[in-house]
Amino acid sequence: MNRRQFLFGSALLAAGCRLGGQSRHPEGLGPIVDTHQHLWDLTKFRLPWLKPGGELTRSFTQADYAEATRGLGIAKAVYMEVGVARDQKPTEAEYIIEVCADRSNPTCAAVIGGFVLEDGFRDYIMRFKGSPYIKGVRHGLNNPGQFEDDRLIQNLLLLGGLNMSFDLVIPARLIGKAAKVVERCGDTRFILDHCGNADPLAFTADLDWGRKPQHDADAWRRDIETLAARPNIICKISGIIARVPKGLASAEVLSPIVNHCLETFGPDRVIFASDWPVCTRGAPLRVWVNLLREIVKHRPSGQKRKLFWSNANNFYGLA
Repeated sequence: MNRRQFLFGSALLAAGCRLGGQSRHPEGLGPIVDTHQHLWDLTKFRLPWLKPGGELTRSFTQADYAEATRGLGIAKAVYMEVGVARDQKPTEAEYIIEVCADRSNPTCAAVIGGFVLEDGFRDYIMRFKGSPYIKGVRHGLNNPGQFEDDRLIQNLLLLGGLNMSFDLVIPARLIGKAAKVVERCGDTRFILDHCGNADPLAFTADLDWGRKPQHDADAWRRDIETLAARPNIICKISGIIARVPKGLASAEVLSPIVNHCLETFGPDRVIFASDWPVCTRGAPLRVWVNLLREIVKHRPSGQKRKLFWSNANNFYGLA
């Protein structure tokens, strides 16, 4: 089996659930893999992006996650790096390996932070070669010039050689740039985070949220189609609810983004993600899960199982 067959094969894995104290999944809906779980303990790590007094400026622990997901059927979770201080990235990686090895919680794999634009990246990532828990790397790319840096390409190719993936967290305006990099690194597996950071305000003309849309809707649609044409990338259906003012999220508001990603990437290349606790800027996690279930309720049950469960198991090789 080659890497792409492993990544995008449509066969369902008969992988067991790691319930970690979670409730059973709701009747008839099936279990969920959450592919974008944030956890942080501010007594252990510094997160420079958190502002004093902000709604997220506190620790978010496994106990908090268990409460937020109670009854939702989330059986497995993939930890996503949380933007710790530069000198703490190796410590964060070692810490989350220990968490993943503890089978009393649902976190069973991790995507760690790493500076893919720096020469020292090789030495850093080779520490985790062969780890059964470290599945990939994420590093934000916000500047068009970053996509022209040869070190980026070299380090992304290195990840492919290690069978690790790379999460693309980028503004919508850079999706086209990202598509060219994904094409150049054909043996590396990529994940587009948060539907390409689409802004729900861009898709409904009669909304008034006191601000302007962050991008053009048609440009986003075209760029998503361009990116999805590359076979080595999948899309996380996530993140968009955090852009909606509290209390205003609805299936109607979110469905244009979700449905375009589902149709463009196809049923074998989409995965659910919570983006908890960042998602709570827009609504509680259970609201996001239930709205997504509402959006996809008329799709075939096999497609829904792929979105919420089996695609993630295949992609990350979860056990």
